[in-house]
Amino acid sequence: MFVLHQTVALTHDIPDAGLQLGDLGAVVAIHDPASYEVEFVAASGRTQSLLTLSSSSLRAIGDQDLIAVRSLATANR
Repeated sequence: MFVLHQTVALTHDIPDAGLQLGDLGAVVAIHDPASYEVEFVAASGRTQSLLTLSSSSLRAIGDQDLIAVRSLATANR
C-alpha cells in the first residue's frame, strides 16, 4: 500500500502515456488500497500524465534506486 504524496516507480511501460518502466511519479489520490491516482511530471514541472493505476503497476523507491533523465521526445515516437 502507498501513501499520499509518496514517490513511486512504474513496474512496466505505458506507451500511450509516453511512460517507461522505472519512471517516477507521485501519488496524488488514493481511490482504494489497490487503485491510485499518480502524477508524472517533466523535469520542468509540467504534468506529463495523470493516471489511475493499480498497485501492481507501481513500486516503492529507495536507496537502491538511481534517478535518471531521458528525453520525452524519444518516448513519444
